[in-house]
Amino acid sequence: MAVYLADEQADAVDAEDLLDLARFVLAAQRVPPEMEVALLLVDRDTIAQLNATHLGRTGPTDVLAFPIDEPGETPPDVPSVLGDVVLCPAIATEQAPRFDRSAHEELRLLTVHGLLHLLGMDHANSEEEREMFALTDRLLAAHADAVAGR
Repeated sequence: MAVYLADEQADAVDAEDLLDLARFVLAAQRVPPEMEVALLLVDRDTIAQLNATHLGRTGPTDVLAFPIDEPGETPPDVPSVLGDVVLCPAIATEQAPRFDRSAHEELRLLTVHGLLHLLGMDHANSEEEREMFALTDRLLAAHADAVAGR
């Protein structure tokens, strides 16, 4: 499974940890190994522009997910791209204290959140929200256990 990261912003981030987390989540969710995912770290202006263009919303946000291919949708000899997760570390840093998390913990949570959106999960109602947030917590805990066991 190929996970790529493009860092197009100025805040310091642990890119290797985010890549490791993304690979772990995708494997745990049984995403086929031929799927590709991109994590894009952008500034406030860039994510605000994407938010306006694609969702019709004003202002920056913390994470956006852009699904591209469904697993098994493309021919076997063509690379399959699950999609892109666009993250804004500046927004993660700003909102982390409200949730009693570090900026990096918030960015990790947002990474999992975005990946779950690529996999078709949503939080349009309270039941979906509970499911998605509980799975996010379980995946973060499982990754922490896996890292501790290395």
